[in-house]
Amino acid sequence: MISEIISKKYMDLDEICIKRKSSFDSAKPFPYIFFDDFFNNHYLDKILNDFPDMSKNREAYEFKTKTDKKIISASQSFLSDQIINFFNFLNSHKFLTFLQKLSGVETYLIPDPYLSGGGLHETKNGGFLKVHSDFRLHPSLGLDRRINVLIFLNKNWKEEWGGHLELWNKDMSKCETKILPIFNRMVIFKTSDYTYHGHPDALNCPNTESRKSIALYYYSNGRPDSEINKDNFHHRTLFQKRKNSVDDFRREKVEFKKIFGKFYIRKKTTY
Repeated sequence: MISEIISKKYMDLDEICIKRKSSFDSAKPFPYIFFDDFFNNHYLDKILNDFPDMSKNREAYEFKTKTDKKIISASQSFLSDQIINFFNFLNSHKFLTFLQKLSGVETYLIPDPYLSGGGLHETKNGGFLKVHSDFRLHPSLGLDRRINVLIFLNKNWKEEWGGHLELWNKDMSKCETKILPIFNRMVIFKTSDYTYHGHPDALNCPNTESRKSIALYYYSNGRPDSEINKDNFHHRTLFQKRKNSVDDFRREKVEFKKIFGKFYIRKKTTY
């Protein structure tokens, strides 16, 4: 089965780890790597052919906020057997061992069978995902999120359409890396409260196109304290303002201010 999924040049996963681990560890602004044509093109063509139009599916979830405008497969019930089998491989012992050796995560990696926040992602013209670090804990299992794997499915994607995966440094003063989301490109990176990434500018692709990807997240029981922002009390996604940008993630809330007796005035504030 693995020979049908992974391309010939990457079949020896142990050798790939030995050759590429130093590149992963030394990458800036945080440990990451990407592989082109990691998967068998014919196999990935089948995955792309089965990729549903999620804007027409009631079981998909669409985000329309200041921070993200995209659609994700909130349920696996409408996905094809081909796609589910691919998820099973990406959550298999073989692939988990590869990620463990490549990343150097010190405890066993655990896949997410629920695909919380993961699965299929689609962004259409005008969509975006602002720069952020990911939620730290799995929402139901309480495990620590350690590794992201993103697999892009976009054939003939043009540079001017945007949608690059951007990796930003810790003080948000500089985008260190931009990765074009082309077909059969897989990105692997460590996640912490300081691994800031996103595709923050609105897509400029034709309405007939969309930015398609597969997102898988991997967890462990515990993590180093150095990866934790103590101010992130709720372990939530932390959106960040880019230097010299007009990004604004303040949320509006309504406050009632007492003026005298039983009379109040209604006041909107942001925070």
